Amino acid sequence: MSEWLVLSIAMAAACAVVLTIVVINHRRLGDDDDPNETPDVIEYMTMMIGVVYAIVLGLAIAGVWEGRSAAQETVRQEAQALHEVDVRVEVWPEAVRDVIREDVRAYVSHVVDTEWRRMAERGELTDKGTDLLERMRRDVTDYRPADEHEGEAYQPLVDQVAVVDDARTARAESAGATMPGVVWFGLITGALITVGLIFTLQIRRTFRELLLAGLFSVLIAFLLFLIWAFDAPFGRGVSANDEPFRILFPHLGG
Repeated sequence: MSEWLVLSIAMAAACAVVLTIVVINHRRLGDDDDPNETPDVIEYMTMMIGVVYAIVLGLAIAGVWEGRSAAQETVRQEAQALHEVDVRVEVWPEAVRDVIREDVRAYVSHVVDTEWRRMAERGELTDKGTDLLERMRRDVTDYRPADEHEGEAYQPLVDQVAVVDDARTARAESAGATMPGVVWFGLITGALITVGLIFTLQIRRTFRELLLAGLFSVLIAFLLFLIWAFDAPFGRGVSANDEPFRILFPHLGG
């Protein structure tokens, strides 16, 4: 059973239960019942729907912002680990050192110049980037240290390559949009209901009331745009950036 079918059944069931209770309760009322003695529930319901929707919007914004921050931290960890590989390999022989440093530079250049655009446009990484990382891993792990001093750098280098691999996997998971379609359905439907409830009140065409209604609608639209902008951590205007790579490798990806 799809999530949309479950959602539709749940919404229809909830609506049916409420309407049934209202109809039964209305039939039980006597002819002498005076509705003026009970509070008007329209304003109360409007306020509660607005409060519930505000909470949902706040949770959605917090969620996508946390995802964007986590994606940026992943980029920082990946760049820092690559920098550590570039620095720690200094103690190895020049021939091996130059090969590994060239691997690091090739990988960073590809990420900054090619893969970043691929993430923004398609929400995915490139096979070439995976191949470049694998080549770096092989060049590090295939070397056999000649003495104890070189051996002390071997395991830390292997560990840093593993950190790069882990950060790359996390970056791949964050490359696309993270907000499920059913959540967007709820956010947009809630916005339409919340704004539409304005018309259930006795709003007049005075400048002050029209201004407040307009500003309220603009605010809802802005918050939805904010969620949309944060939803794809690497793909939209307010997104994670490649600054850590450019800071640690200033001569690349210019």
